[in-house]
Amino acid sequence: MKLRPVELLVLFLLACVVPAQAPAPLPAPREGQNGRLTAADDEFLEDLSWRSFRYFLEQTGPETGIALDRARTDGSPHDEHHRTVGSIAATGFGLTALCIAAERGWLPREEARQRVRTTLVFFAQKAWNKNGWFYHWLDVHTGERRWQSEVSSIDTALLLAGVLTCRQYFSEDPQIVDQATRIFQRVDFHWMLNGHPTLLSHGWYPETGFIRHRWDTYSEHTILYLLGIGSRSYPLPAESWRAWKRNRNQYAGYSFIGTAPLFTHQYSHAWVDFRGRSETRDGAIDYFANSVIATRAHRQFCLDLRDQFSSYAEDLWGISASDSAYGYVAWGGPPARGPIDGTIVPCAAAGSLMFTPDISIPALRTMREDFGDRVYGRYGFVDAFNPVTGWTGPDVIGIDVGITLLSAENLRTGRVWRWFMANPEIQRGLEQAGVRPARLVQPAASGRTSNN
Repeated sequence: MKLRPVELLVLFLLACVVPAQAPAPLPAPREGQNGRLTAADDEFLEDLSWRSFRYFLEQTGPETGIALDRARTDGSPHDEHHRTVGSIAATGFGLTALCIAAERGWLPREEARQRVRTTLVFFAQKAWNKNGWFYHWLDVHTGERRWQSEVSSIDTALLLAGVLTCRQYFSEDPQIVDQATRIFQRVDFHWMLNGHPTLLSHGWYPETGFIRHRWDTYSEHTILYLLGIGSRSYPLPAESWRAWKRNRNQYAGYSFIGTAPLFTHQYSHAWVDFRGRSETRDGAIDYFANSVIATRAHRQFCLDLRDQFSSYAEDLWGISASDSAYGYVAWGGPPARGPIDGTIVPCAAAGSLMFTPDISIPALRTMREDFGDRVYGRYGFVDAFNPVTGWTGPDVIGIDVGITLLSAENLRTGRVWRWFMANPEIQRGLEQAGVRPARLVQPAASGRTSNN
């Protein structure tokens, strides 16, 4: 197969991250994937995206705009422990979902605008905050703290991502712009350092103070540091970007940064467009290419488990932090972590749609076609299911639905990237961090992919 110039550029960029030893060859992209998504694929993603958005439409507190942390797959009320517990990270995804819905005509623009206003006014004027940072879990009706949760740095960052996306999408609305700016400018990044010169704490409890763990190793935190460095009110030093470790992972001929579950390679990319950018640190680091490689390595990791678990296959793979038969588990690999038992987590493949459509779309379509209503319902895919044991999770989780929707939208149109990247704060953060446009730029999201 003859490669076009843009495809050769992608291969060149990936070669900057991948070692000389090439990984085991993967199946060639399906027909149509070299240029654009097939009509059938786009129809599938439209349905999945609409169902994912419906979660935020139906499972959000009307008084506050806070999205529920989780819900039953059929939309019925949850148990008393979870029924009114909202997540600020899910709310960040939900705010972005409203922009997608307005643009796609799923929701009248004025209704989406009003929902955004409600949420931003609540967080700007009513929600309790500590130096601009919010509790991880809140009551969706009152905004009160739930589950004795921490004031969370990363979850506040994901909320801010949604806030700033709305500020750009509804830039003609002075109230939205004002309230969004107020929320962001109030965040005191210096305070979250807790005396450290560069590294942020995971959070703070009013009862015990700061969490001792810091964001000091590659994870989902890149958006947190970029927002902090780009802040004009309480900016972090540029050295904060260089202070955390880039831990190298080697598996089956793949070499990439990061050893945590797959979601850590996805969340920041839902908003930050790292394509065509690289950081000069011990050689050029292309974070977008890194996530592409991490996804391919993860798929190979699942395939290598087939002798133990017959559920994993070429077009059926994916393990990321999720529900399980044992409760919530931060599992995945490589390296292997958690009580892996053959469970499939749909958001693992779905969250990587923007990186690897050639392997993610077939996996998702196989899940839907082979397991039907058991795993695919009102809000898209269940959070997790196990083809070996027959266990199927009864819930969907807001952040997992959210990464599915945003990744699909970035693959199809790149809109979330465009909206978020229009914020001057994120451009300043990238510039100060030294993550700058590379001499060779990757192609825009259009369903194109590369073999490596």
